[in-house]
Amino acid sequence: MQEPHVPGETRHAAGTPRFRRLQETAPGCWQVVGVAARRPGLTARMARIQAVQDATGGRFDDGGRYAAVLRSEWRIAAQF
Repeated sequence: MQEPHVPGETRHAAGTPRFRRLQETAPGCWQVVGVAARRPGLTARMARIQAVQDATGGRFDDGGRYAAVLRSEWRIAAQF
């Protein structure tokens, strides 16, 4: 199965860890707002926080809900 493509995303090497960044647009509805590289040396939790901060320009205290899903997780979840 081919990995889902995010519009505007450039293709990267298969082993490059990347996050899909999502924003909740309505209760239970999520929209992809970007893609970010996973920063080496950060814990999993801090890497997800950093990905969301990158997507929002560092200001995700606007009351919105955000998520960061690793590309590998995204690919597995898209199989169902």
